[in-house]
Amino acid sequence: MAYQVRTTKTAEAQIELAYRWFRTRDPDYADQWFRGLMDAIATLQEKPLRCSLARESSILLEELRQFLYGQGRNRYRVLFSIRGDVVHVLHVRHVAQKDLTEEDWVSE
Repeated sequence: MAYQVRTTKTAEAQIELAYRWFRTRDPDYADQWFRGLMDAIATLQEKPLRCSLARESSILLEELRQFLYGQGRNRYRVLFSIRGDVVHVLHVRHVAQKDLTEEDWVSE
């Protein structure tokens, strides 16, 4: 089964913020990072259930899954939910950021 993948405005803003940060330091790396992230998100069209449950899933009313993208200090958690045949990318957060709380929960 092929899933549709939708990215929320919150996730888009978080991706943009990370991209801009990388761009100030190394424009080539920033472009590579962005293309790689978009390719990784696109893989959710097939078998998104392969990804593990996020730590925050236990406090939310909805199952939250994640995959890690990047290496070393440039690792990000891509947090998403699956609703029917649609994968909703909700947040893209650096691994050093605190876990989401119920107040942070976005269900666009």
